[in-house]
Amino acid sequence: MMKRTIKMKRAFLSLALLLVTGMAANAQKYCMIDSKYILEKMVEYKDAQTKLDQQSKTWQAEIDTKMQEVDKMYKSYQAERAMLSDDMRKKREDDIVQKEKAAKDLQKQRFGYEGDLFKRRQELVKPIQDRVYNAVQKMASSKGFDFVLDKAGGVTLFYANPTLDKSDDVLKLLGINK
Repeated sequence: MMKRTIKMKRAFLSLALLLVTGMAANAQKYCMIDSKYILEKMVEYKDAQTKLDQQSKTWQAEIDTKMQEVDKMYKSYQAERAMLSDDMRKKREDDIVQKEKAAKDLQKQRFGYEGDLFKRRQELVKPIQDRVYNAVQKMASSKGFDFVLDKAGGVTLFYANPTLDKSDDVLKLLGINK
C-alpha cells in the first residue's frame, strides 16, 4: 500500500512537472503601461490639450451667446404676445424657432460626433498618440513582449504580436476564405 502511494505521488509530480513545463513553453510575455501617465509627461500633449480647451471655451461662449439671444427674443415675445396679430405672432415664433435651431446646429457642428472639436483633436492629439503607439510597439518588439496592456481607463490591449492572431485559422475552420 505504501509503495502504491509513493508511485502515485511520483506519477502526480511527473504529470505536474510536464504540465508546468508545457505551460512555460507556451507562455506569452506581456507587460503593462499607463498611456495616460505617458501622455501627461509629454509637453506637446499638454500644449495640444490647452489649445483644445481654449478652442472649446471659445466655441461654447459663441453658442451660449446665441442661446441667450434666443432667450431674450422669447422673453420679449412673451411680453408682447397679447398685443400682436396672429400673423405677427406666427412670424415671431418662427424667428425664435429658427434662431434656436441655428444655435443647436452650431452646437452639433462644433461638439457633435465628428464635429469641429473631434477633427481638431484628431489634428492635434492623434500624431502624439501615434508616436506613443510606435514607441510602445518598438519597445515590445525589442524586449520580446507578445502583449502590452494599458491600464489607463481600465485594462485594454494596447499591442499584440501579430503572429499570435489566429483569426485566419478560425475563418478556415468556418470554411470562409479571406
